[in-house]
Amino acid sequence: MDTLRRSLSRWKRYHIKVHLADEDMMMSLTVKPRDTVMDLRAHLVREGVTSWKKTFYYNSRQLEEHETLKEANIQNGSVLLLVSNKR
Repeated sequence: MDTLRRSLSRWKRYHIKVHLADEDMMMSLTVKPRDTVMDLRAHLVREGVTSWKKTFYYNSRQLEEHETLKEANIQNGSVLLLVSNKR
């Protein structure tokens, strides 16, 4: 049963939203729990949004580049915030 659960998790998809604070808009994305923040950036680039000088936040916590969505406890229906880095 445990093997079946692990093999099915490979096909699991989350529908999340990314709030682009600078543009004041929301984007819907379909992602996998094993996707990293870098994978999210690639999804956004395919949608025409540059995110390379921006930081992702979830539940008031900055997400690390190589952190997976599962490690960050991001689930189906979650909303991430994408904010420009202040320099």
